[in-house]
Amino acid sequence: MANDDVDQAAITTLRTLAIDAIEAAGSGYPGTAMAMAPVLYTLFTEHLRYDPDDPQWPNRDRFVLSVGHASILLYAMLHVAEVKQAAGDDELAISLEDLRNYRQGGSKATGHPEYGVTTGVETTTGPLGQGIATSVGMAMAQRWTAATFDPEGQGVFNHEVIALCGDGDMMEGISYEAASLAGHHQLSQLCWIYDDNAISIEGDTDITFTEDVAGRFTALGWQVRHVDDANDRASLKVALDQFRNETSRPTLIIVKSTIGWGSPNRAGTQMMHGIPLGADEAAATKESYGWPADSDFLVPDEVRTHVNNTMCARGREARAGWDDRWASFRADHPDRADALDKMAARELPQGWDADLPSWDPDATGIATKDASGQIINAVAPNIPWLLGGAADTGLPSGTFMWFPEAGSFQPSTPTGRNLHFGVREHAMAAVANGITLSGLRVYDAAYLIFTDYARGALRLSALMGLPVVHVFTHDSFQIGADGPTHQPVEQLVSYRAIPNLTVIRPCDANDTTEAWKLALERTDGPTILALSVQPLPILDRSLVSSAEGLRRGGYVLSDPPDGEIQGVLIATGAEVHLALAAQQLLADQGVGVRVVNLASWEIFDTEPQAYRDSVLPPSITARVAIEEAATIGWHRYVGDQGSVLGFDTFGLSAPIPKLQERFGFTADHVAAEMSALL
Repeated sequence: MANDDVDQAAITTLRTLAIDAIEAAGSGYPGTAMAMAPVLYTLFTEHLRYDPDDPQWPNRDRFVLSVGHASILLYAMLHVAEVKQAAGDDELAISLEDLRNYRQGGSKATGHPEYGVTTGVETTTGPLGQGIATSVGMAMAQRWTAATFDPEGQGVFNHEVIALCGDGDMMEGISYEAASLAGHHQLSQLCWIYDDNAISIEGDTDITFTEDVAGRFTALGWQVRHVDDANDRASLKVALDQFRNETSRPTLIIVKSTIGWGSPNRAGTQMMHGIPLGADEAAATKESYGWPADSDFLVPDEVRTHVNNTMCARGREARAGWDDRWASFRADHPDRADALDKMAARELPQGWDADLPSWDPDATGIATKDASGQIINAVAPNIPWLLGGAADTGLPSGTFMWFPEAGSFQPSTPTGRNLHFGVREHAMAAVANGITLSGLRVYDAAYLIFTDYARGALRLSALMGLPVVHVFTHDSFQIGADGPTHQPVEQLVSYRAIPNLTVIRPCDANDTTEAWKLALERTDGPTILALSVQPLPILDRSLVSSAEGLRRGGYVLSDPPDGEIQGVLIATGAEVHLALAAQQLLADQGVGVRVVNLASWEIFDTEPQAYRDSVLPPSITARVAIEEAATIGWHRYVGDQGSVLGFDTFGLSAPIPKLQERFGFTADHVAAEMSALL
């Protein structure tokens, strides 16, 4: 075949593989794959620096399929390019058998792209807007890493980040947050390709979406380029070249397409979104492509050879050139190279925790958010690749790095380690995911009540196993007169319900140190630190148990002096001090109770049963749990005969003492609750 012919055959191969896989599965989204096959093929074969034989080399260009419902298009491309599972591995990332079993259990061709399941998938996508927002974090990480580790410009980190998105991504609010942030930071290595097919599930997008997208992005500081037909590969190549030559703005390429291109009876309609073609329409569509109507998962040898001679050869050359540059870089800068090795392996530097603070007993105490701030500034100088920031709450959240070398990440100071997200909680969490996917460690911060805006990205960090540290402050109704709009009630239990997300609510400054150690040592998932805004007494650990007990999630903080335990008070955070006060009141009445600090349900529940029983003896059924939050879930610890002091309603706008009296968060009330059980 002539090159033009084999290019077209390759594009048709991608289209028909998508059709066949979706037909075999009986479900899927054929329309976008059929429409955008020329775009993805051109991007992979003529632009991306991506080596199929070494698909995770550090300076590869990142491709993010934000339109995750079109996952079959990416899988088809990975298969045709014979992308390997890993360097030195002959196994394909996506085999023909995976395509035949698309969306079936055990196939690496999952319904939506899943990071960690399929090589070639840079981030989990599906919820619209998440992919493009995460790509902003990847681009920020590239900018920071290049400026910090390669200021001489040896080309060790100069990769691009390119995402394919659609109308749904553009409609989601997170896209505006992320695009605004990217424009501010002038992320010229970032490109979004927008599939403008004007179709949504309910029909033409003009029933809901009539804005000037190009005008929006121009106003946000982006370069905007247009391709009037997704099949016009020459125009796309020009637009991609314009992106690569841009030095001060991210780029949006708006590509007009016809959803389900080639389908004789359904192209350009919502019937192409989420519904297989059916056998007759699939055959008719293949005929319209000039493809055998009865073909089934056909990949011509000429297509494999051509892709190998274009994309694969170019990727190998790019990776080999990088290998040479990396060898020179390692020889010139061994300390930097060693740091980058540790980063990639998610290792912490030796002695990272040498300067962690500890606190002497103090009845006045310190807010755990403020203790957290001191901890951040103690460990960050020892972890050079730890970045962090807040959704415009850096100072009240105590998350600002104030040591002289920290600085702020800005276009003019790309080595700064303080990230400023503005009032953009959702984009903040997605950007944190993108930064973490790039090997850096990162924390983000917001008031606990407003993190509902970030929930989608938080869930994905748990699903992907990303060790993001979320510092969520103002963790109870004790922000007083701001009222129920600002007083978190259901947030703690709702986060505890997310698999692989660890929630820790420390009770004092020394507990907070242990919580941070756990969060930073974790490599397989995110951690939420729920911290107080009000000062909490710093416990005298000679009188109660060591804060190291927090590492087991829950621990016996204090037992009655005579050793006879009649009941157990269980609490988290600030309410631990309330439990200790109630313990003393009960002791004065001749009643001995144990106080348990159950700072993290998730960690405690992974402990051996014998340990859990030693903390919460099954024979002691008089148990009271105390937490200024929803009561849901607490009965697993107090049992049917226990009591939970918490919230089954919203809070109230009032001074804190009145709130405590109104909702029963007083030592007298806790003691009375326990007495009623005995």
